[in-house]
Formats: sequence, C-alpha cells, structure tokens
Amino acid sequence: MNDLALRTVVKEGDEILRKKCREVTDFDEKCKTLLDDMKDTMINANGVGIAAPQVGVLKRIFLMDIHDENGLLEFINPVFITTEGEQISCEGCLSIPGFEGSVARPAYVKIKAQDRDGNEFVYEGEELAAVCVSHEYDHLDGILFRDKVVPDEDGK
Repeated sequence: MNDLALRTVVKEGDEILRKKCREVTDFDEKCKTLLDDMKDTMINANGVGIAAPQVGVLKRIFLMDIHDENGLLEFINPVFITTEGEQISCEGCLSIPGFEGSVARPAYVKIKAQDRDGNEFVYEGEELAAVCVSHEYDHLDGILFRDKVVPDEDGK
C-alpha cells in the first residue's frame, strides 16, 4: 500500500462538518482525484465509509465499502428514493475518534446517485449498508451521528 494519496480527516469541532455540501457538476480529473484520495484515506483509517466534507471538501460525494459483494461504491449527488423500517445500531465516525453511540436508521434504503463519470445509478441496501448510506448522507447536510445518538437501556 505505497503511494497512497492520503488527506487529513477533519475532526468534530471544525465548522466544515456542519455545512451543507454543493452538488457536483464537473465530473473531471479533479473529481476523480478526490474520489481516489477519499478511497485511500478511508482504507488507511479502517473506515467503511467517508464523505467529502470529512476531507475538507464541500461536495455531495461519499464512498462506502462494507466488504460485501459490491466492494467500493462511489455516490455522487445522492438522493433518497425511499427508506423503510428502523434499526438501531452502534456507530462510530472517522471525524469523532473514540466515540460510539446507538443511532436509529432505516432498515432499508433505495438511493439514486451518479458514478465518477456522471452516469446515474440506483442502489438498494439493508442492514449495515442502509446504516452506512444514511450515516454518510447525513455528512452531506452537515449532520453528525452524535446528533442522533439515542440513549441505551441504562439511559446513557
């Protein structure tokens, strides 16, 4: 894993994480470089997802790799088509190291987005995939998972 193009992961407290991201209109080399750098940064940090604002870029882009048959997925300008059900799971975030909490998320998501060449696609996911998509999507609107943590059985 030499020659990784790593970007600094922005940490909680940086105002960029609270801003709404802009739509991507140019699917150029700069965009592709950002996608490649985000992938390297996510892998290096042992993450399963990363959003552009987490590397200091206010673009509507996130990546996900939950180590399933789909491998690495790139979502540009994602829009939810539908969500169903609810699941509560423990989450963490590269931008909030050392903090975990239970969050209620949809059990199923259907989302449309564009790939690195601007082609539209539809993705459907359940369980961990639905959690990851929802978590990363929130980053694009300036929402951190800490904002959605629910108390556990002990009320913490």
